[in-house]
Amino acid sequence: MLQSTSPDAARPGLHVAIIMDGNGRWAAAHGRPRAAGHAAGVSALREVAETAPALGIATLTVYAFSADNWARPRAEVSALMRLLQRSLATEVDRCVTNGVRLSIIGRRDRLPASLARAIAAAEERTADGRRLWLRVAVDYSARDLIRRAAAAWVGPRPPTREEFSALIGEVGSAGGAPDVDLLVRTGGEQRLSDFLLWECAYAELYFTPRMWPDFDAAELGRAVADFRRRERRFGGLPQAAAG
Repeated sequence: MLQSTSPDAARPGLHVAIIMDGNGRWAAAHGRPRAAGHAAGVSALREVAETAPALGIATLTVYAFSADNWARPRAEVSALMRLLQRSLATEVDRCVTNGVRLSIIGRRDRLPASLARAIAAAEERTADGRRLWLRVAVDYSARDLIRRAAAAWVGPRPPTREEFSALIGEVGSAGGAPDVDLLVRTGGEQRLSDFLLWECAYAELYFTPRMWPDFDAAELGRAVADFRRRERRFGGLPQAAAG
């Protein structure tokens, strides 16, 4: 059973973050274009989001498009933007039915205007969801977000951790989320890639070689089970040693 000395250990539900990596490699392995991999990734996210509450997950944050992804070929970027807009249109009713609150975190000023409007509409329609808070990171950079939060602070003293966390949330368009408990990365790579650096200060890390389109409810269950076997000390001593 998970042990924790965190001051917010009693809060309900886990915050799980996922770096959804491997769509392009999955598509190549199946002899299909990269766009097909991204479309399959949407289906994987749907399954994971529907499974998450039963595993004790209250907040799910996924990395869909980083600030650095603008450097990809223009055709792929345009296809990703269209896929995101279509997904918002097709999935919002499912979110409402399943009690999912949807938020997009990251910058919006560089997104197509039609996509920004679709995001705002989806967030408004799902605002009352209480079963799961699904946060999708789009045009997101944790370092840029921390820098902008630091620049926005006005006061005679440095902010507390709590104040700075709130400021990061405000600047990033979706505040109020707790620190990440478990960070999952698919696709075999083992790095954070500028994702939720502040919120992942004490996150447990779980890496899997499985490509994101193949990541399913069973794999999410294995990741959470592995997490629950770990002892989280947050800089303190194990409970046995402390006693």
